[in-house]
Amino acid sequence: MADLFTSAGLAKDAPRPLADRLRPRRLDEVVGQEHLTGPKGALTRMLETRALGSLVFWGPPGTGKTTIARLVASQTDLEFEQVSAIFTGVAELKKVFEAARGRRALGRGTLLFVDEIHRFNRAQQDSFLPVMEDGTVTVIGATTENPSFELNAALLSRARVLVFRPLDDAAIERLMARAETLEGKRLPLDADARAALVRMADGDGRYLLGLAEELFALPEGADLDVAALAETVQKRAPVYDKGQDEHYNLLSCFHKSLRGSDVQAAMYWAARMIVGGEDPGTVFRRLACCASEDVGMADPQAMPQVVAAWTAFERVGWPEGRLFLAQAIAYVATAPKSNAAYSAFNAALALAQKTGSLPPPKHILNAPTRLMKDLGYHAGYRYDHDFPDAYAGQEFFPDELAGERRPELYAPNERGFEREVKKRLEYWARIKAERGRS
Repeated sequence: MADLFTSAGLAKDAPRPLADRLRPRRLDEVVGQEHLTGPKGALTRMLETRALGSLVFWGPPGTGKTTIARLVASQTDLEFEQVSAIFTGVAELKKVFEAARGRRALGRGTLLFVDEIHRFNRAQQDSFLPVMEDGTVTVIGATTENPSFELNAALLSRARVLVFRPLDDAAIERLMARAETLEGKRLPLDADARAALVRMADGDGRYLLGLAEELFALPEGADLDVAALAETVQKRAPVYDKGQDEHYNLLSCFHKSLRGSDVQAAMYWAARMIVGGEDPGTVFRRLACCASEDVGMADPQAMPQVVAAWTAFERVGWPEGRLFLAQAIAYVATAPKSNAAYSAFNAALALAQKTGSLPPPKHILNAPTRLMKDLGYHAGYRYDHDFPDAYAGQEFFPDELAGERRPELYAPNERGFEREVKKRLEYWARIKAERGRS
């Protein structure tokens, strides 16, 4: 369709967006990805040595993935084909692959650019493997999602992942300066508003140029200040896709801040998620996990505190419910930390897998039938409440793990309430040793 419009002359004077008019024509014109496109960049070296293989471009929106793919195609002898995973099915892919095989038979290769490659399902991704393996196509896939989670391991093993970075403030400023040069006028902003526009871009060059285009279209007048800029363009919410990669990134930041007892950072990351539209229940779930995994027995009240705050939140709702969320965050972040119980159970799981179905000692088995009594079940069991301190000091591990082979899975530390737990275990160990000698 585009060719028909062009041949008819209808596209000649069609308006082009600012981002399209500013699209770089050479790799060295790309801003913000110097680690890839600079003189010593990974992509530059590949092109210089003609060692270009299949690639995955991973990075946030507006960082130049599509632009660089087009530039790579222009600097190779490969035929450029572009598809989008949003609009392309298996039938269309087969046609592209057949055309590539025809070119290959004539001695010409194909560079296939796949936008939004993570949107292909597993079966669709698998369809790329044969043509990548035999060299029919060189694939460049672009994705905003973590390839480790969204792409098949087999596909990843055949492609190198190049990470695109959000544009920093300096790169955004360079884009603004280029736009002003192209338009032949400066953006109508005072210094503070210009800095605010950079922050609004949030590392997305395409979004920045969209805002700039709106500002260039304003009638001439006094420069806008920050308040006037906010009225003129709608500031978008922070980049946060609560169902995809950024969701897990922010949850990770939140959990690690809690674990690291940084209550200030924990509050910030929780707020980032809430502002981005995250379900508060997701934040509470992470708090509950941290209360067990990282606080654990150092403060057994951490879990009840989180559950109580969560219950209160569900009954009261937002906005008052943020008080309960804040209290739970503060409690977990400032609580003493111990992962001893968590580590103990991981060790127990590993031991259970290693040792298999060891029979338990008969003295701790019930004997509801006469046959079981005759076989020695329950014989010699000592009822703990019949002993001082309600502790008989019996062995509960299988014989193969008893005595000197007895594993010590749970090792409480000296932090918080777990200090008292450690004293109890040491006290019981002394009693057990004394009764074992008597």
